[in-house]
Amino acid sequence: DLEFAMEPDVASDFLCLYLILPKYQDKEEVVLWMNTVGPYHNRQETYKYFSLPFCVGSKKSISHYHETLGEALQGVELEFSGLDIKFKDDVMPGTYCEIDLDKEKRDAFVYAIKNHYWYQMYIDDLPIWGIVGEADENGEDYYLWTYKKLEIGFNGNRIVDVNLTSEGKVKLVPNTKIQMSYSVKWKKSDVKFEDRFDKYLDPSFFQHRVGFDPGWVNFLCTYLCVSYMQDRDLGDEYGWKQVHGDVFRPSSHPLIFSSLIGSGCQIFAVSLIVIIVAMIEDLYTERGSMLSTAIFVYAATSPVNGYFGGSLYARQGGRRWIKQMFIGAFLIPAMVCGTAFFINFIAIYYHASRAIPFGTMVAVCCICFFVILPLNLVGTILGRNLSGQPNFPCRVNAVPRCCVRSFKAVLMFLLRYFIFTSFWAYKIYYVYGFMMLVLVILCIVTVCVTIVCTYFLLNAEDYRWQWTSFLSAASTAIYVYMYSFYYYFFKTKMYGLFQTSFYFGYMAVFSTALGIMCGAIGYMGTSAFVRKIYTNVKID
Repeated sequence: DLEFAMEPDVASDFLCLYLILPKYQDKEEVVLWMNTVGPYHNRQETYKYFSLPFCVGSKKSISHYHETLGEALQGVELEFSGLDIKFKDDVMPGTYCEIDLDKEKRDAFVYAIKNHYWYQMYIDDLPIWGIVGEADENGEDYYLWTYKKLEIGFNGNRIVDVNLTSEGKVKLVPNTKIQMSYSVKWKKSDVKFEDRFDKYLDPSFFQHRVGFDPGWVNFLCTYLCVSYMQDRDLGDEYGWKQVHGDVFRPSSHPLIFSSLIGSGCQIFAVSLIVIIVAMIEDLYTERGSMLSTAIFVYAATSPVNGYFGGSLYARQGGRRWIKQMFIGAFLIPAMVCGTAFFINFIAIYYHASRAIPFGTMVAVCCICFFVILPLNLVGTILGRNLSGQPNFPCRVNAVPRCCVRSFKAVLMFLLRYFIFTSFWAYKIYYVYGFMMLVLVILCIVTVCVTIVCTYFLLNAEDYRWQWTSFLSAASTAIYVYMYSFYYYFFKTKMYGLFQTSFYFGYMAVFSTALGIMCGAIGYMGTSAFVRKIYTNVKID
């Protein structure tokens, strides 16, 4: 017997499948959906279940459509199994179909077994995993698991638990017939319906030691305060006070800079709102609900992008505000969609279920042009009118002073790599409270380190702090993407063009988005710090 064991990180991806479903009556039909099949080590390389030459049961077919945008983007391909299952009605072991195994079908099964193919099914939106087959120790003979033993737990008139045991190992021999069989055993369970996804969580998550040391933050804050108090007593001829006439000068390339800041603020708003919603409400309503929620929140928060980007561009004296608005609105969508469409071509070549349907592409484009762009325009107009006027505590000199880039500030960029190592190398299994804690720590450390970098820069009488504050904070993305290479080669067994492209493509998108968000957080915090210290400077 073989009972397929599911890894916690695989199970966590399906925690979002919780759905308030109708209650069952005795002997009411229960549908077993076949979803996808694919290599065990390549989680995103999935294909339709019946792309392998499995046979289907005799029961009349039921069609399924993508219920949400997130479901379509995640490659969910539900197909009816054809098995006759009724609520609380046990089914004795019996054959439901027969495979006429010719050489072509055998080769397909052998390829799947060599690559450790596993498949996924759903009963009442509860995910089930099974393995296709196995090879002998010498790798010469291959066997197919032909018997699906289902054990379904119920509490009242609700399904609360499903387990699959694969049995019936049959050797693959060409020009033979293989009988596929199944059985269903119903058992009463004490698991509550609202707790039925608990078994998919990783119980060992909180046993990990998260090595973040708050002493780093205390050290940076204390050092900055002591340095500032000492410098304040040294007179106006020292360090950062010398650049008071240039520190609020517009940054170089203000159009790109303001678009990046606006996009970063929007990404932060999306992260914050999605985590809060996940903590308060159950996002397990249906497959792909987390992705659908993130897309909806991103579109709804487009005014945040326009407001912060547009107001910053106006304060820096920018005149091409329409161009800035377009760049800010489409910066992130263009990056995500460009990567997705590139990977989509590879998915189409592989005939993978991850290939995005044309209708879904059209829907995403409509969201960009008819939702994100208009809302971004509203935010831009509000930002320019409400906070677009320069209100600097120091007058900006007509002629900029010469300055030399401080090497101290560059050295401080490297400090954040060691700080973020303490908590960015751990996986989060849908523990949204912990995710919120990580976000808060990330913001605190980002602001503190960026302020220290900027303070060193200003002390070196270099007033070009805007891009420095953004890039020093955004440098986190470099570390994250570098770590993704280590994780790929030493922590996983991924292989193949599709999986490799998918992994590094979307890790590049994630790292870039993280860098833009951290850069915006660093700039906003540093901007408040710079305004504060120069407000207290007495200038004749």
